[in-house]
Amino acid sequence: MADAESLKSLNGLLNGIAQKVYYGNTDITEDLLKNELYPDLSQEEFQALHEKMRGLLKSIASADMDQTQLEAYLTAQTRKQGGGGVTSDQAAALSRFWKTHRARVRESLLGQSRWEPSLRGLSWRVDLQTSSSKGESSNTPLALVELELGRTGEDSEFVCLEFDEVKVNQVLKKMEEIQQSIDSIVHHS
Repeated sequence: MADAESLKSLNGLLNGIAQKVYYGNTDITEDLLKNELYPDLSQEEFQALHEKMRGLLKSIASADMDQTQLEAYLTAQTRKQGGGGVTSDQAAALSRFWKTHRARVRESLLGQSRWEPSLRGLSWRVDLQTSSSKGESSNTPLALVELELGRTGEDSEFVCLEFDEVKVNQVLKKMEEIQQSIDSIVHHS
């Protein structure tokens, strides 16, 4: 069993990597982590440990591993030969870290992968158009769609769209084609 100080340093390293990579904390640097957590390690030894832990966290996070998957993955890592794996204490620290940080890391990854601006809201209604712009009388239904778009940390912008029955049917047909394309890809995989 590793001593409490080395486990504390490893937990600090994992937290530092998460702060830098997933939470966007630019104050965390590799040098800061080395000086604060592993001052006795050589630069090469620290870089090897840092890269190993960063790589393991990246694999765990990108797969969004649940506890069962994580245990299987870490068991495989502890059985690796030639120093490429992890010790049982490191595996336990990774497991504890992931149990605590999984939801927050996942949210961070989702946030980093979103296109901006994103759709924040959608509302729609159907109205009757009582007259056209030429003054002619008509009682045709119109679908009015309001999209709320926005970037993180900024006020929303609103886009309003009007669709008559023909346009609604065209949109529905396109959406059906998209769904069929997605279904064909999913069923072939």
